[in-house]
Amino acid sequence: MTAVYLPIAIVAVIAIASLLSYNRFVNQRQLIDNSWSNVDSELQRRHDLIPNLVETVKGYAAHEQRTFETVTMARAQAMSVRGSAATQSPAEHNLVDGMRQLLAISEAYPQLRASYHFMQLQEELVTTENRIQAARRFYNGNVRDYNRRVDSFPSMVIARLAHFAREQYFEVEPIVGEAPAVTFTH
Repeated sequence: MTAVYLPIAIVAVIAIASLLSYNRFVNQRQLIDNSWSNVDSELQRRHDLIPNLVETVKGYAAHEQRTFETVTMARAQAMSVRGSAATQSPAEHNLVDGMRQLLAISEAYPQLRASYHFMQLQEELVTTENRIQAARRFYNGNVRDYNRRVDSFPSMVIARLAHFAREQYFEVEPIVGEAPAVTFTH
């Protein structure tokens, strides 16, 4: 009698383990989607801040038209690209490059750097960048855990059978790391 129940018990244990593994993949994918949503909302916050920065710098450095156009186009491109980390990453890299050019312009204008409005915007940008990096780290941590399961045996069997593919990390440099020091000249 036990010879009949033993194979049934083994099949049942394998079936239950497979179902649990599948459900864990589903849960991890939901965590990744949720954490990507957090990254995406922080990127949107940055996109919303950029026009104010551009307009403030324009008031002091109107002859830097090419940089303003570059930043505006990069922002429009970054806002139009929606989806995964892999699809958004290149557009965000272009935006970061454009914003760095814009902030470099501000270095040539001490009166702009001393402007209260510009300082507030720059401080908000630093806060936003910190929030983006925190959300990015959380997202990448979820991706790391998920990818580890996709690549590890025995869960890789379930991953392949159920078409759970590796996810991509989201890497983007911050525009600014910390608020720049402001010096007042007489």
